[in-house]
Order: sequence, then structure tokens, then C-alpha cells
Amino acid sequence: MPDTDSGAYPQRRQDALPHLTRRGLLGAGAGGALTALLAACGAGGTGATGSSATKTSAGPIRPGGTLRAGSPPPPTAVDPVTTYDGTGIALIQLVAEYLIWLDKDFKLVPKLATAWKSDAKATTWTFTLREGVTFSDGTALDSAAVKASFDRLLDPAGESAALPAFATILEQGGVSAPDASTVVFTLKRAFSDFPYLVSAGNYNAVILKADYAGDFTKKAVGTGPFLLTSYDLSTGATFARNPAYWDAPKPYLDGVDVTFYADDQADLVALQSGGIDVQLLSRVNLVQPLASAGGGLTVDQVKGTGVTVLTLRVDQAPFDRKEVRQAVAYALDRPALKEGVSAGIGDLGNDHLLAPLFPAAPTDIAQRAQDQAKVDQLLAAAGVSKLSFSLTFEPPSKDYAVAVQSQLKQFGITVDLDQRSSNDFYGGDQAKDTPWLFTKANLVAWAGRAVPSQFITPMVKSGAVWNGSKYANKTLDAAADAYDAATTDAERKAQAATIAQALHEDVPIIITFWGGAVRAYDSAKFTGIEAHPSSYVDFSSVSQV
Repeated sequence: MPDTDSGAYPQRRQDALPHLTRRGLLGAGAGGALTALLAACGAGGTGATGSSATKTSAGPIRPGGTLRAGSPPPPTAVDPVTTYDGTGIALIQLVAEYLIWLDKDFKLVPKLATAWKSDAKATTWTFTLREGVTFSDGTALDSAAVKASFDRLLDPAGESAALPAFATILEQGGVSAPDASTVVFTLKRAFSDFPYLVSAGNYNAVILKADYAGDFTKKAVGTGPFLLTSYDLSTGATFARNPAYWDAPKPYLDGVDVTFYADDQADLVALQSGGIDVQLLSRVNLVQPLASAGGGLTVDQVKGTGVTVLTLRVDQAPFDRKEVRQAVAYALDRPALKEGVSAGIGDLGNDHLLAPLFPAAPTDIAQRAQDQAKVDQLLAAAGVSKLSFSLTFEPPSKDYAVAVQSQLKQFGITVDLDQRSSNDFYGGDQAKDTPWLFTKANLVAWAGRAVPSQFITPMVKSGAVWNGSKYANKTLDAAADAYDAATTDAERKAQAATIAQALHEDVPIIITFWGGAVRAYDSAKFTGIEAHPSSYVDFSSVSQV
């Protein structure tokens, strides 16, 4: 997914809009194998208990020191229940924790929960809490706090940014606490990837005290490695080491100081000049040159599942003909788009929603590549001698749109660029005329999702709420339902293959590449800093060099 600037968007709930911006919405990473859910940390298994490393790859740990970070100011209130922007999420993650962490390799890592298991139908999930954990005010973590945290997120009358992520899966009243160390989630339907929805993959799902009152920046109480000691929207925030953190001797740092910068360039200059040690949110195209510049600055990078989707209306000419949609797909140079738009970071896309990082992604569908003969053949079969269309997009997708226009021009396909403001692009009546769902062809930047279903269900199932292509395929619908209910890896892969093949053949959407993420930092001063697919922050293992 290309990095973009922040903006004000008409809705703020997580996944209420599909797009992700490096300065705005930040979604999840990628899904993991079912065995990761139902084995060691699943069906009766117990996860790691949080032992601490004694050294890093760079050498012995040197406790102490303050890590100086830079970031844009959060555009909305820093409240774990309502926050959706990257800076706000990062600040919260320094103080509060999840039942499960989602690491940079998209694996589920036990945090406040040490084990989880489901019933045979994957409709009831039972989680065991870690013993000996306390909130920063000394209150013991128990199931009542976990239940209250999710009840808060599931309240339909509230402002929870996570509510849409649970839609059709978990609703208010579905969480119970049979004893102090056990939490049970009773789902509305089978969902074998449920642990990802209560992990960091659902970034609002941090565990707070039962009496949390929405005053996080004034009274930030969490179980995490740091304590929020000051917050000023005009300058930044400071954090001190939590001496009572359950995973001692972590954190190794004495603290973290975050400075807010008005724009990306100022943030970058501060890193280059030594004013800060790390960026919370790094933009690929700005920091990638640092990787080869030498000196102490390092750019860590990871692959992800964020994606910019070229959506084609299958119910309107010229895209009511499958051959026309396929012709556009064959006219695009995917490696060149990935290199030009995303600095080469990420994986090639193949016009389906099973990203390569999803374990169930099929590997036997031939990679679609630019092919002049195919384009000519397909357009002739459709009876189209001259193809032209308008491509609608918001400003952050401009580079992508211009590249698509240029590439298609080489094949005699005319693309008229229709740039709208972000407010206009996502505005209007969501059921009738909003541009991102009702224009003939458009570019939509989707946040990285924790599991494939979070793309498939809203984007391409028949009649789905965000089905901008107006695509309908009963075979795909049935396979999507079966995928969610599958209890074995083999079954999930079989259903994923059906879904991927249908999308690859019918081409209601074109995916040229899946994006990644980067984080720039001063490796001459600190070690243990990593990029994360969703730009999440875990500084508990960071130490001085």
C-alpha cells in the first residue's frame, strides 16, 4: 500500500472506511495458519509465559536510556476505544496491551492471554489469562476487566472504532467471565480466525480497567511496559519505565519521549540530524534512500497486506464484459508499479484477495503479467476497438493513478483521471452515490487485514456493504462462508483456492501488488527496533547499543 498523507475522513470507526493511510488508519497484519490458532496457543495448548531475552542480536543488553521518537500529532483524541490513527495507536501500545500480540511475521504471540481454544464448531472460544499481571495502578488483571473492555468495544450505542470489525461475528452480551482467569466468547457464527479479532490485529482491543472513563491522556492505566507521564497535543508525550511490568526485566529503556512534527519532512530531518532516534510512522518513499546512505541510520522493512485495489463496475459498460476487465489486468506492468509506487517493497498481486502472506493463499494460479497479445485478443473478443474510461481516486492514490494511466496508454487504452478530495471520495450517500463505491472505476487503499475474510466479506461477496464492483458469484459466497467455518488447514486452503480462482478469472478487482511497511531508526544508538506491517509499536525489547 502506498504511503499517504493524513486527512479528515467522514467516518472514524475501524474498517468503517476501507482505506489506510500512513498518517491515518492503520489496520492489522496478516493471518496465520489454523494450526497456530488451535495448537500451541489454541486447543488446550499453552502459550509462552513471557521469558525475557538476555541479549539482542547486536550484543548484550544495556539497560537505561531514553528513546526519542518522532511522529505527526494524532488528528483525534487518544482514546483506546475510538482511536484510529497511527500515532494514537502507537502511543496507546506503549501503555496498554492485548490478549494476543501480532508480531512482524504475522504470528500470534501470547500476551495477557496464555492459551485459547475453541469448541468443535469454532463458535465458542475460551481464553486463559496470564497470572500475576497488574495494571499500573496496582489493580490485578482479571476476567472482569477483560469482559468490560470488550463490552465497551461492542456497545452499539458507543463510539467504538472496533465495532464494525466484530460485525456478524460477536455482539454485546457474547462475552462472559466464568471465573477470574477465564474469558469466554460466544460467537454469532463460526469463525475459526477469531483469535486475530481479539489480538493486536484489532488495534482497539487493548485491555483496560473496568472503570475506564475515556480520559486516557490524563489517567492512562494499562498493563504495558511504559507509563504515560505527560501529553501535550502541541508538542508530544513522555513515557517512563513501568517498574512493575509483568515481563521483567523488560522494558530495558528508562523511558520514551515522543515529539510531534507538523509534516513528514520535519520528522525526517529530525531523524537525520540526530534530534530523534526513531520514527513511529515512516513513509516508504521518503526513508528508503536512507537504507543505502550509510551512517547509523537503518530502515527496517516488512511485507504486509495493505493494498490499493483497482475496482471495476461489472454491471456497467465497458466493464460488464469479463474480457475487457481481463484486458486491463493484462495491460499492467505489476513489477514496475510496485517499484514506482511502493519503492519495491511488498509482493506482486494476482487479482485475488488471498495475499501471499496469508497461509491459505494458493500458489498454483499463474502470475498474471503484462501481455500485448492477450490484451488485443481479449478486446477483440469483447468487440471493443477503442477502450476508454474514467478512473476516480483520492489524492493519496495519485501516483498510482498516473502510473496506471501511463501504462494503459501504451496499449491504446485511454484513462481520464478523476481526482476527488478525500472527503468527497468517501462522502455522499454510502448506499447510493458515494464515489468510492459507485464510480465506474476507482482506486481504493484498503488497510491491511488480519485475516482474508476481512477483505472478502465486505468487498466481493454478493450485495456486500463495500462491494464497489457490484460483483456477485454464488460459488464465491459459499466458499467464503465455508472458509470462515473451516476447522482444518486443508479445508481452508481448498476454499481459499475456490475464492482466488473465481476472482482471478472474473476480475472485478485488480490487485497489482501488496504493500509493506518500514521504520527508520538510528541503529548506532539503539537495537531491538523493528518495522511492523501495521506500524505497531513494541519497544519493550529496545535497548542501547
